[in-house]
Amino acid sequence: MTAHDAPHGVPEETPHDRPHAGPGDGPHDGPDHGPDHGPDDDRARRIAAARGARKLLSRPPATVSLGERLAGLTEGAAAVADLDQPVDLYGDGVVADLEDEVARLLGKEAAVFFPTGTQAQQAALRSWAGRTGNATVALHPSAHPEVHERGALSVVSGLRTVHPTDAPRSPTADDVRDFEEPFGTLMLELPLREPGFVLPSWEELQDVVAAARERDAVVHFDGARLWECTPHFGRPLDEIAALADSVYVSFYKSLEGLAGAALAGPGTLVDEARAWRHRYGGLGFQQFPTALAALLGLRRVLPRLPAYVAHARVVADALREALASSPVPWSRVHPDPPHTHQFQVWLPYGADALNEAALAQAEETGTLLFWRWFADGPPGLSVTEVTVNEPGLAWTADDVREAVAEFVRRLP
Repeated sequence: MTAHDAPHGVPEETPHDRPHAGPGDGPHDGPDHGPDHGPDDDRARRIAAARGARKLLSRPPATVSLGERLAGLTEGAAAVADLDQPVDLYGDGVVADLEDEVARLLGKEAAVFFPTGTQAQQAALRSWAGRTGNATVALHPSAHPEVHERGALSVVSGLRTVHPTDAPRSPTADDVRDFEEPFGTLMLELPLREPGFVLPSWEELQDVVAAARERDAVVHFDGARLWECTPHFGRPLDEIAALADSVYVSFYKSLEGLAGAALAGPGTLVDEARAWRHRYGGLGFQQFPTALAALLGLRRVLPRLPAYVAHARVVADALREALASSPVPWSRVHPDPPHTHQFQVWLPYGADALNEAALAQAEETGTLLFWRWFADGPPGLSVTEVTVNEPGLAWTADDVREAVAEFVRRLP
């Protein structure tokens, strides 16, 4: 079977409703998923294997020691902030500097720091509901608020969500125009993580935003991973963000910060969001470690993201070719080519067998090809998420093929 011959019962496009990792255990950002899916019995073994590996495509945050984190922050802080200035108090100082930098990068009037993206989007969406007079938010059923936030939009903020489509892709202009119910806000997650970090084309994004405007709705981007979308769209960040009325961005995912997020948009919206941040308990006394780490990510990691995206395509091509020529009966790399520096790989084996093969390979050869596999779709089908960042740039296509051969050799 080829990568295009899916097993019986597997949709031609990938599903989006699988369980995921526990805290700190995703391929790059496991805290998205929360603790709901139970403990990972192999977590300690996986972390040990990653710490001992000489070759990785990315280094998961769970494998970085506290000492390494503190040393990196201390070493780099002077490059992004005046360390003689007073420490921040309730959002001034270096936190305000970070907000100004995010607003500048996204071309928005203002921005406000939040301790979490969940809180940032609560504030944004309920503020828009007050302005539009409509508490209904249209979004994808696999978007972050629907899957990873314990129903917070409705439970905490009294908002109602509707789904213009359940296809494993972003909503299209036709989906929005033809949807039978009114809504006040269209929320677009860019990229849409669950179906494979997928993005629309630039033209499709423009069209769906225009369709929302035709329905008198505002547009909010869940841009937790917006930073790495510029190569796919062929546009700078501010031009992408200009399509939306408001944008949320994360500092700990692709930018490798400690935590934190920002909401950018009109000054009046940001002012209201600050009030909701206080009500939600998000106005921290001092946030300088998180702010410094975010500024370091903007300075050091953001310029590297296009290289990660480009090399992810090299890695994905080599993975697809190596798996297709291996004894594995079926495989899929999705999307092909990747839209960002993250993508999915699917194989027709149970997750336990695949995880054991990945761990054994790392322990025996010092090469960690895959971080963690999950069961999905029909029985016997599993998926993993691959992230390519700084360590992965050293991999050649031949390195990938060799690693695939070693991995497949350990499968039952």
